[in-house]
Amino acid sequence: MQSFLEMGGYGAYVWPAYIVSAGALVAIAALIRRRARTLSKKLRAANESVSKRSAA
Repeated sequence: MQSFLEMGGYGAYVWPAYIVSAGALVAIAALIRRRARTLSKKLRAANESVSKRSAA
C-alpha cells in the first residue's frame, strides 16, 4: 500500500494533482447546480408573470 501511495517517488506530485482536479470538478458541479437553480427560479417567475397577464 505504501508503494502505491508513493507512486514510484512521484506521489508528492501526483496526489496533489488528483486533489486539485477533484476539487475543480466539485466546484464546477456546484456552480452548474447553482446556475441551474437560479435560471429555474427566473423561468418560473417569468411563466407566472405571463400566466397572470394572459388570465387578466
